[in-house]
Amino acid sequence: MLFNSFTFLLFFIPVYGLFWLLPGWASRKSLLLVASYVFYAAWNPPYVILLMLSTLVDWLLANRIATSASQVRRRLYLLLSLICNLGMLSYFKYGNFVLDIYADLGAALGWQFVHADHSIILPIGISFYTFASLSYTVDVYRGVLTSRYSLKDYALFVSFFPHLVAGPILKANILMPQLEKPVLPDQHQVGWGFCLFLLGLFCKLVLADTLFAPLVNEVYAHPEQSGILETWCAVFSFSGQIYFDFCGYSLCAIGLAKSMGFYFPENFNYPYTATSFSDFWRRWHISLSSWLRDYLYIPLGGNRHGWGRTYLALFATMLIGGLWHGASWMFVLWGALHGSFLIVERACSGRAIAAYLTPAMRRGLVFILVTLAWIPFRANSLAQVQAIGAGLFGKHHAGEYLDWSHALALAVMALVVVGVTYLRDMSLDKIFARLGMALQIAVLCLCLMSLFVFSGTGQNAFLYFQF
Repeated sequence: MLFNSFTFLLFFIPVYGLFWLLPGWASRKSLLLVASYVFYAAWNPPYVILLMLSTLVDWLLANRIATSASQVRRRLYLLLSLICNLGMLSYFKYGNFVLDIYADLGAALGWQFVHADHSIILPIGISFYTFASLSYTVDVYRGVLTSRYSLKDYALFVSFFPHLVAGPILKANILMPQLEKPVLPDQHQVGWGFCLFLLGLFCKLVLADTLFAPLVNEVYAHPEQSGILETWCAVFSFSGQIYFDFCGYSLCAIGLAKSMGFYFPENFNYPYTATSFSDFWRRWHISLSSWLRDYLYIPLGGNRHGWGRTYLALFATMLIGGLWHGASWMFVLWGALHGSFLIVERACSGRAIAAYLTPAMRRGLVFILVTLAWIPFRANSLAQVQAIGAGLFGKHHAGEYLDWSHALALAVMALVVVGVTYLRDMSLDKIFARLGMALQIAVLCLCLMSLFVFSGTGQNAFLYFQF
């Protein structure tokens, strides 16, 4: 059930109406819980059972961790939570990938091993709700969060439909306290929430799907038929596609939650204006990068045990972050690239880099390297990466087919990278507030008309649904 579909409207309108009409906070939470399971079941009903079991196991184990006086038992219960969550994630997401690796290693050693195709269907959103659920048991173990919450509140935290299938990855200490007390949004929250939802749909349908995706799909499907300009345009266009696609989903999720009185933290903060790679990861997919920092990088030692341990922790964190996106060597390569960027940046010292490069030069360098690193992220194989790389240097000798839409795509990306530089420290709601009533209405009307014009181009799933 896509946010950008008529089916979702048929689902959300009655749910939202009942949310306002039902008496009592307990009945409203029950409504949201049932609606969230219906939302998930619309994709594949049997996997709702998997979601319920995962929720029940973590809630029970968190209670055991909180009430146990023995540190050994507490660690055992935490270990069980990690095994259950990561085991489930590994089976569904990485089962065939591990078997393929085993077969390749066997072939290299002269053994013949052909495994049966298990045809494992990846449960949608499993990476997101697994990480969200793990944050609860880990925080209870650390003493950051208590286990006073009811099973219903915890189940709603895990399954709340705005963030369930593609984030943001909420930590338990953000949403759980909000579920304890009655929440009814005021007029401003409702209005701004639906504005964010509209802006998110515009980013997804108009910018990501209509402006950027066609050239990206064409060039990546037939890279050997693309000239140097077309290839470069497609590479930059994918930077725009993945940003507006995922940022669009995040805006929709944040807006839907806000319209019901809930606060979700921002997930993007002008990432392509970053002046360093560490700055980029503070601005891109903030919920994932903060989760990896708090629950992986710091436990691995962070920067507390010398430069060698720090580099190892950085590289391992980014490798796992890449693998989190999917069972493919391309995601591993993407993670390795970003791990290498962060290590080189730290080794060279931020001050040393700043002494030789202006802020504008640093922003340009980071953006170009991030854009080039998106190539393996988008590619299906190393051969496709090599073909795109050859096209960047004009080795295919193909004709150029750039048109006005490609020029518009490049202009939009230039605006995103250069034009918003002076807005990078200002939140979206403050920017919108400064427009004034007339311009606000004009922007929203333009978004509505654009959505109407491009509504017939098809309903494409958000890119991060596959992760």
